[in-house]
Amino acid sequence: MTTHGPTLTLYGTPGCHLCDVAEALLAPLSGARSVSVQCIDIALDDALVARYGELIPVLRSSTGDELRWPFSLLDALKLVQR
Repeated sequence: MTTHGPTLTLYGTPGCHLCDVAEALLAPLSGARSVSVQCIDIALDDALVARYGELIPVLRSSTGDELRWPFSLLDALKLVQR
């Protein structure tokens, strides 16, 4: 996938209702702001489970800055601009 804007990574797992809420919250970014949001299932990686286990959903920028839930769309926009 080729993107021309910033990329955010959303760490979560299927069946997590907060992760679903966070993904829906971030949906407007891809259209209006050309921000790519990549969703990563932490259950597929033991290191990610150890790091984020009970913290999900976690939003991470390409620079390594992170937001832990709860976060807003405005928080995500600020993360992209860092």
